[in-house]
Amino acid sequence: MMKLKHLWISAFFLAFPAGSSYAQQVMTLERCRSLALENNKAIAIAARNSEIAGYTQKSYRTNYLPKLSVSGNYFYSNVTMRKTLPGNYLPTFVPDPATGQLTPNILTMAPDGSPIFKEYAYFPDMDIALKLSGTWMAGMRAEQPVYMGGKITSAYKMSQIGSELASLNQALTHAELIVKTDEAYWTCVQTSELVKLAISYQKVVTELLRNVQDAQEVGLRHKNDVLKVQVKVNEAELQVRKAENALALSRKNLLRLIGIPFDSAIVLPESFDEPSPIFRDRSSGTFDARPEYAMLEKQIELKEQQVRLVQSDFLPKVGVMANYGYLNGLMLNGDKLLDRASFFAVASVSVPIFQWGEGRHKVRAARAEREVVQMRRDDISEQMALELANALNKCDESDLEVQLTTRALAHAQENMKMSSDQYDAGMESLADLLEAQTVWQRAWMEHVNAKARQRIHHTCYLKATGQL
Repeated sequence: MMKLKHLWISAFFLAFPAGSSYAQQVMTLERCRSLALENNKAIAIAARNSEIAGYTQKSYRTNYLPKLSVSGNYFYSNVTMRKTLPGNYLPTFVPDPATGQLTPNILTMAPDGSPIFKEYAYFPDMDIALKLSGTWMAGMRAEQPVYMGGKITSAYKMSQIGSELASLNQALTHAELIVKTDEAYWTCVQTSELVKLAISYQKVVTELLRNVQDAQEVGLRHKNDVLKVQVKVNEAELQVRKAENALALSRKNLLRLIGIPFDSAIVLPESFDEPSPIFRDRSSGTFDARPEYAMLEKQIELKEQQVRLVQSDFLPKVGVMANYGYLNGLMLNGDKLLDRASFFAVASVSVPIFQWGEGRHKVRAARAEREVVQMRRDDISEQMALELANALNKCDESDLEVQLTTRALAHAQENMKMSSDQYDAGMESLADLLEAQTVWQRAWMEHVNAKARQRIHHTCYLKATGQL
């Protein structure tokens, strides 16, 4: 009895460790789901990826609008470029009184036919010094695409689909986390029930051992009977230890998923108090609402836009650009040559003519990729249909299993009571009583396991139908 008392105390401290801020909170299934969605790293990553996709979509939308930029340049060099233009004699011209225009002032013609002028003007040598240092430029440029072959539209639609895929992936991560949380939660409840079972069984065999020892002391039982029951007591003690370790491990797994420190205590509801619906209608669910299915549809749309994006590389492109700037600097013999504002505009047209079939082959490759995604969608859809049918079967089977184990447990309890009464009356052997107790323990364990599987299969059904 002292050992049993210590076991109850250890189980109490295992369930309620000190120093926890969660010790007074009852962790229902919905509470665990909520904490998991708030604290889990996978959910945070999926949310951040969805945010990134949203920003990417907004960035692609700006490609429809003009791009404005301001630029400035300053040039410095300590080199002065120098050049001397050699002097020479230049011919002269005189005005024609009749027309008023200048005519060559020719004296005569040389034998080779070249003119000889009456007068020549002398042009002396000229030194030129060009200095670039201190030259600067500042301006503003505006660029506007007019027609890019559909590239901008396709890229923007692909970013939209990418944003939708990120949202669907967030929903998928949400559903997967709920499944993991439910499995951890019901496993924790299951192991807690198994601890109760192990302690109850230990109490039964310990009480039996005490009675057999008392009977052996007065000569009503053999020493062999005491040893048989002692073996069962030892087995029960080991089962209690295993059940407690399993409970501690399952609690840590649940705490990890919901983002609570391992040294925190949680209080779970008593047994399987939360009801689980029983599924009867096999046509009540469909896999079309699952985020995985919607993601496959979006991937097909993404490939369709990719085909258009490849086609746009081989279509005409039209764009306009305008620039307004100011130039200052460039000294020539000490005089500044540039000191003014300027404006210019450019219209650009590019028409691909011949690329040796490059565009045709790339478009065909993109279309083949789209067909691959469509075939993958069809294959995965069939797998989802099988998964849904299997989930329905598991729900039906687990409902029936709970009903059968409930009856089996009631029968085992009644059988153990009758066997105990007959043993006390000397009408049944000790081996039969021990067997009845073992059957009762096994029936209780199977009933606990069946209820845990029923809850987990329910969650898996909801995920298979896209209801999480």
